[in-house]
Amino acid sequence: MNDTNNTSSKWLNRNVVGFGLTSLLSDFCHEMATAVLPQFIQVIGASAAALGFIEGSSDAASSFIKLWAGYHSDKIGHRKGWSVIGYSLTAVSMAVMAFAIAWPLIFLGRVVGWLGRGIRGPLRDAMLAESVSSENRGKAFGFHRAGDTLGAVLGPMAAFALLTWLSKYPSIVNYFYSIFPKIAGQSGGTFRVIFILTLIPGILSVLSMVVLIREKKRERNESLSFAMALKSMPSNYKKFLFAVLIFGCADFAPTLMILRSSMLLTPKFGALDAARYSAFLYLIRNVVYAVASYPIGALSNRFSRNKYLAVGYFTAVICFAGFAVPIASLWWLGGCFVLSGIFIAWEDTMEGVAVRDYVDNSVAGTAYGLLGTANGVGDFVSSFMVGTLWTAFNPELGFSYAIIIGIIGTILMAKLKSPGDVKI
Repeated sequence: MNDTNNTSSKWLNRNVVGFGLTSLLSDFCHEMATAVLPQFIQVIGASAAALGFIEGSSDAASSFIKLWAGYHSDKIGHRKGWSVIGYSLTAVSMAVMAFAIAWPLIFLGRVVGWLGRGIRGPLRDAMLAESVSSENRGKAFGFHRAGDTLGAVLGPMAAFALLTWLSKYPSIVNYFYSIFPKIAGQSGGTFRVIFILTLIPGILSVLSMVVLIREKKRERNESLSFAMALKSMPSNYKKFLFAVLIFGCADFAPTLMILRSSMLLTPKFGALDAARYSAFLYLIRNVVYAVASYPIGALSNRFSRNKYLAVGYFTAVICFAGFAVPIASLWWLGGCFVLSGIFIAWEDTMEGVAVRDYVDNSVAGTAYGLLGTANGVGDFVSSFMVGTLWTAFNPELGFSYAIIIGIIGTILMAKLKSPGDVKI
């Protein structure tokens, strides 16, 4: 469905730039913490299964709030206020982990952060889609993902630099412990300081959202019930969501990739250098993600969109296979992280673009919420299964599970025809 009412004729407008900057800063906050989280998990004695549970549960919590947030925004006629709340929750949640002495507080911080992401995600995407015409949607989403991922580059870069810098100035870590004497003596002080510093880009992201984004408010739709909103979804959109869900059950959290890299490299380089190298490889992944997002979105009008998305899914399967092989080589792991950056750029950009091919703006929030729910449930299953199989048996079995399910999801998506298909 390609309605163009209330859209800007200029695709690189104030909202598109504003959303790009806001997401850049928010992802700076989130990814700065993510880059060091697997190593911090090891320091406090938690397992890969705990990490998989934390990441999977956070995704699941996020997925259900996405559906509510999307539907609620369709009903009340505006989305910006709730988006600001979502960005605020993410801004403060990463700092909570600085005070963890065991994994439950990390779990709390991640859940709060992902609830914030869940609230803001479908509302932001609906407002972004509304800000441009249908033919420019791929460019707008590609630009947004590029900005979003530039933050995901700066975050790990800052974490990598801080890991090196703080190791040379232990007095800073000691000062942190002096401010919070109740956790003095706990290990992982360097990581704890990094978690606290995530507040800076996090708070700036909230200010950016408040100042730059202009929302086109709609009339309240009090008659819209949740059941009515769900029923209004076209049958072919439900088939699209099913393919997204199945592939999502293979698409595990990137923190498990970082943990895999760190564990493979530790015998060769030692724990600290392995942590630094793994954070750097994750940085490379996010650079690729940022660079690839815009061209992937800009080219989307030239192909059948769902088949085009299936190509990205298959790239993910190749990536999973690379991590399944236990090779402690920076070049090999670097190639795996590059593939990870390509497939996540493809997945995030094209899934967001595809939604408005199926629905109009009146139920766009609900549609994006359903997409988030499908992804969140899939992410929970994938992270939980890979982490559990890793801990109970070996990491190779966990990644093999992801390969098999990823192939099934790829086939399902490749067989679908989108209303937005364009042939040239």
